[in-house]
Amino acid sequence: MGFRIERGHIIPSQSPQNTKTKGRLDTSFHRILEESIEQNKKVKISAHAQQRMIERDISLEEGDMNLIKKAMDNLERKGARESLMLYKDMAFIASVNNRTIITALEYEDMDVVTNIDSAIVVK
Repeated sequence: MGFRIERGHIIPSQSPQNTKTKGRLDTSFHRILEESIEQNKKVKISAHAQQRMIERDISLEEGDMNLIKKAMDNLERKGARESLMLYKDMAFIASVNNRTIITALEYEDMDVVTNIDSAIVVK
């Protein structure tokens, strides 16, 4: 016998659950969970980084973002937290834990970079 909680009250189920419905719910839950995990794996770009990209005429296409995502995955596996990501003629500072690009700059403008624990060349 099953039950549900509604407004703080336990309400017994009227009929046993149909196994076909339960299987469909499990599949639906699994699909939603997988989509949620995939959504959390995407790389975000902070408002500050977006502003810097506009100022410096830096643009990223889908293929570029896919390479950055793979590099971020690699950094995550290695335990990095704040990382310098070198890509083509650009450099990004990224928060690996938040999967967010914090700032963006052109490679030639990069003199000193502080507060990072790792660096990666994105290929």
